[in-house]
Amino acid sequence: MSGRARLALCAAAATLMAACALLPLVDQPTWLFQTVLLVAVQAGVGAAARRVPLARPLTVAAQVLVTLMLLTLVFARQQALVGLVPGPQAFRHFGDLLQQGSADVSQYAIPAPLTDGIKLMLIGGVLVIGLLVDTLAVTFRSAAPAGLPLLALYSVAAGLSGGGTDWLWFLVAAAGYLMLLLAEGRERLAQWGRVFGSAARAPGDPEAGAVAPVRTGRRIGAVALGVALVVPLALPAMQGGLLDGAGAGVGAGNGNGGTISAVNPLVSLRDSLNVETDRQVLSLKTSAGDLSDMYLRIVSLDDFDGTTWKPSQRHIVGVPDVFPTPVGLGTGVKRTTVKTTITAADWYAQDWLPMPYPPSGVRVSGKWRYEPVGMTLVGDHGQNTRGETYQVNSLDVQPTAEQLAAAPQPPATLRREYTNVPSRVPKVVARTAKEITAGSASHYEEAVKLQDYFAVSGGFQYDTQVEVGRGPDAIATFLKKKQGFCVHFSFTMAAMARTLGIPARVAVGFAPGTPQADGTVSVSLKDAHAWPELYFEGVGWTRFEPTPTRGTVPSYTLSNKPGASEPEETVPSHGASAAPSVSASPSESCKAQLRGLDACGSPSAAVAAHSGGGGSWRWLWYALIGLGALVVLAIPLAPMLWRARVRSVRLGAHARTEEGAAAHTLAAWQELIDSAWDVGILPDESQTPRKAAARIVRLGDLDHAAAAAVHRVADALEQVLYAPRPRLVAGLAEDVRRVIAGLNGGVSGRTRLRARFAPRSMVRVLWAVSARWTALRARAVAARPTLRRPSGQQG
Repeated sequence: MSGRARLALCAAAATLMAACALLPLVDQPTWLFQTVLLVAVQAGVGAAARRVPLARPLTVAAQVLVTLMLLTLVFARQQALVGLVPGPQAFRHFGDLLQQGSADVSQYAIPAPLTDGIKLMLIGGVLVIGLLVDTLAVTFRSAAPAGLPLLALYSVAAGLSGGGTDWLWFLVAAAGYLMLLLAEGRERLAQWGRVFGSAARAPGDPEAGAVAPVRTGRRIGAVALGVALVVPLALPAMQGGLLDGAGAGVGAGNGNGGTISAVNPLVSLRDSLNVETDRQVLSLKTSAGDLSDMYLRIVSLDDFDGTTWKPSQRHIVGVPDVFPTPVGLGTGVKRTTVKTTITAADWYAQDWLPMPYPPSGVRVSGKWRYEPVGMTLVGDHGQNTRGETYQVNSLDVQPTAEQLAAAPQPPATLRREYTNVPSRVPKVVARTAKEITAGSASHYEEAVKLQDYFAVSGGFQYDTQVEVGRGPDAIATFLKKKQGFCVHFSFTMAAMARTLGIPARVAVGFAPGTPQADGTVSVSLKDAHAWPELYFEGVGWTRFEPTPTRGTVPSYTLSNKPGASEPEETVPSHGASAAPSVSASPSESCKAQLRGLDACGSPSAAVAAHSGGGGSWRWLWYALIGLGALVVLAIPLAPMLWRARVRSVRLGAHARTEEGAAAHTLAAWQELIDSAWDVGILPDESQTPRKAAARIVRLGDLDHAAAAAVHRVADALEQVLYAPRPRLVAGLAEDVRRVIAGLNGGVSGRTRLRARFAPRSMVRVLWAVSARWTALRARAVAARPTLRRPSGQQG
């Protein structure tokens, strides 16, 4: 074998040895076997082209062409000509696979399943690195710089994995690089060294020109190896994918024991909520009567280190036929058994099994293990949820507020573990918790006040674009800025509860999905959610919902006492008049599809006329003159006064019933549409709420906060229109007012004046009058036959 052929073989071997660092990233090593064959063919083509010999650019071009054909043969055979020559369809297929692989990388846990997209990224990346190494080390005879592509390959792998065996893969990659350097002959290095500025060859010293390049090459190699050790330390580790709960998702042993640990799903949860195209994750059929409580729990985060929440390392056992009664649940608490059948999407590979909590039994195929403390199931040795259909029996625990308020102290061991708060947690957390819960008579009252503070009264805004934050000050920053998504709200409430002595942890999973026409419930990526669970002796771990506009508030936390943050049924909003309105109510302009829900407001009663008593005609004349003057002054202001009155009615308080919740949501949406109309954004009744919201955001050029408010109102409208039981969503009135301010801030002063004094939505009054006149005529026509005279015909 010639020296050039040996060098090509060493270059291919060095590439493959560095590629071994990618093995921990996926759950199957089969891709590496294919890569070995493809890299060998790529190197062989280069060796043959150099032996001809072809010019260096032609050699590289031949290798690029063969590499592309190899990738086509493996990944796009059906879209290529003769299964080998790539065409436009093949390139489009490559683009789709790369897009899918990019999405899979951000969604799946490490080790990720070997999807086609991830496989293309792995094999294609190694082939590109192999081509670079072969070109530098063999075609251009520059072995030392060839270490840079190898360094890039190893650094990416080490930065993503963040595992404890990175040193082993570094040694393998370093050995391949050193082998490549040693394979470089002294004669080749002499030419290479002069190019890179070695010392001139001294007279009478024929070896000087060779020794200096050798030394230079070794120095470059040493620097490259040193950088390879330092760079991964500066790269952030990618821990987890979509709601990652398991890391490797494996246990040790034969299924009867072992341990399991998991990583923090914070970043991946935010990525799931921010996806541009929503995808169905799970489909379920359930016997539950109330779908609003159908949360699917994946894993609980109970280890709080002062910076974030993560799952503790727990002992796992074989899956029991019947699960034990949940810790702390007493016999006096009402409960019903719910049966649910869940089907996971073919692309959703989660190591933890999503289930309603608390489960009492599971029927699932495959290798699964049971973690008793969190009552969760975790896949064993690569087992995941991809395409799985399984049945879960669970308990619908229905405690009362009285039972929670009378809960005794939990056991000392449990209290000590779940109320631990590290000293580095900012003091503002405990201080704020005490201020919010001042005067509470029980831990239950404290928990409800914490929930209401975040969800209703504290002025917090739901925003998935907010950075999650790092370090012990992340919670303090959230309390100050009052913007975040479910992770911020659940983490902070759980931390505050612990400072008050309430055992707390955080659950990660999915909020209730969307009912479908076929009776199933669809759970999508944007239903990904996190919520706090607080422990009450006699009830057990109990769900709370501090995140505004997300999920559902548990019924046992709603208070009807005066001063509660939720509106009372009989208490009108501030500024609302007790007199009946003579203006058109929201129901008059309510769409037909909304009116079908019986959720539109009913027309206001007409003002009763009052007749005056005696009095002189003179005073009556003065009164009529004054009334006429008021009418003359009121005519120009009538549109403004009408819009102000309608806005007050629409955004006022509503009853805390299903009908009241629907009326409140529909009225808020109608006010949002009309306010946009007033500034020139014409309503489009043919669009869905989501598309209508996006249109208002685009045409109104709204800022981030106002845009988020528009989408929150649209989301609330969708659940009213399509959910079987509409629920109250807090903060809609404030969201609409925020949108109105944003719309007014983005238009000229002239447009604002017209919107105030001559609002375009005033035409709804004409529509309402026309509709009433049409209805009156229809009734008159229907009654006309009864007024006709009898026929004059004689028998």
